[in-house]
Parts: sequence; C-alpha cells; structure tokens
Amino acid sequence: MFSFFKKSSKEVDLSFIGTDMHSHLLPALDDGLQNMADAILFVKELKQLGYNKLITTPHILPGIYANSPETILPVLNNVKDALNNLEIEMPIDTAAEYMIDHEFEQSIKRGDKLLTFGDHYILIEMSYVAASPYLQQVIFDLKLLGLQPILAHPERYSYYHSNFNLYTELKERGCLMQLNILSLAGYYGVDVKKVAHKLLKKEMIEFVGTDMHHQHHLHTLQLFAKKNDLYKLLKDAPLLNSTL
Repeated sequence: MFSFFKKSSKEVDLSFIGTDMHSHLLPALDDGLQNMADAILFVKELKQLGYNKLITTPHILPGIYANSPETILPVLNNVKDALNNLEIEMPIDTAAEYMIDHEFEQSIKRGDKLLTFGDHYILIEMSYVAASPYLQQVIFDLKLLGLQPILAHPERYSYYHSNFNLYTELKERGCLMQLNILSLAGYYGVDVKKVAHKLLKKEMIEFVGTDMHHQHHLHTLQLFAKKNDLYKLLKDAPLLNSTL
C-alpha cells in the first residue's frame, strides 16, 4: 500500500503509481503502436502524466503475434537509442504478455526463455471468448519455476462476471492480478467497470496498467487522470507498481 498520497499542484500527476507495467509501445510488434515516432510521442505523454518507468509487454500469440525475445529485445534497444538521442529521460524495459494456450504450456515445459520483469513477475492473459483450460496448469508450472504469474485485466473476462468465486480461486492458487486503469473509466463497458471496482474494493489487485495500444487509449487516460475519481479509487489500493 502506498505510504502516502498527495496530489501535486500539477493538473495531472500519476507519479504515485510509479511504473506502468502493461503497455504495447514497442512499434510494429503487435496491435499496439506501429512506428518509432508514435513510440517516442507516447513515452513523452506518459512521462508528462507522471509515470517514472515503463515496462512494455508485447503480445506473444503464435500464429498472430509470433514474438519472442529475439524479436522483442532488438526493438526495445532501438527505442532506448531513440530516447537517448532525443535526451528523453525515461527508464523503459520490456517483458511480454503471454496468451495462455497449449503452445505456451509447451514452451514452459521446454524451458524456453521467458520475458519477465521485476525480480520474477510474468504477465499472462486469456482470450476474451472463453477461459483457457490450461490456466491452472500454467500457474502451477510458472510458480514451480520460481516465477510469479500476474493475470492481465481479469475484469475484462466476462465469463467470470457471473461467478466471482473464480477470481477468489485464482488468488488462492497464488496468481496476482493487474487491472486496466481504463476499466475504471468505463472504457470497456459498464459490466467491466463494475467488476473492476469490486476487485479493487476487495483488495484483489496488485498492479494497475494502462494497456496502452493507441491514441484513443492515451486520450481517454489523459481525460480520466484529470478526475478525482481515479485518485480516490487508487490512493488506498495495495498496489505494487512502485516497487518495480
């Protein structure tokens, strides 16, 4: 939990969050940003909002976004070089957002290199259509490797909405959870917003992320960050972003 909360005199200040640990800023890797100019612009805009570190998380989804450390890390280095050349001071790192499917389960078993962040965190996600049958096994296997799984945007899995106990079961299995800030703004609909608020109220969220993909996301975040609602919702949440 944050040891203090104070909104600065600036109109918008999200510095109390610290690190954005879920975004799609590395260009031309997935459905996020597509060019270096936008990557630089978005880094500058997130810095202006008060973030002091960015951890990008490109999708890894075989057959659609066939990313790997070999495709992701060189792009990260290119972005870092561009930021340095423009003298933009913003620490930026990368992990990945892994789709929980059969291929990911096999990748874990093969001992493939996985992109993690912090000391041992790894970001995982499911389809919005149906829960993955591999979820419980993947959580178990990752923890066996000493990795701490974080389920991305659990509030967006509508098939969980009618049975909140499913969230509780995931927590009991040792899975952490990351909330999309825009869910709190109602960006993804009323039902998602309600579940997001409930997860926060029950202190089941350890991380918040922008899940930044495009200009509409950025614009919505900028508008929402100007409202006291965001600060009221997050000021007492037991978030770990600032530890990254």
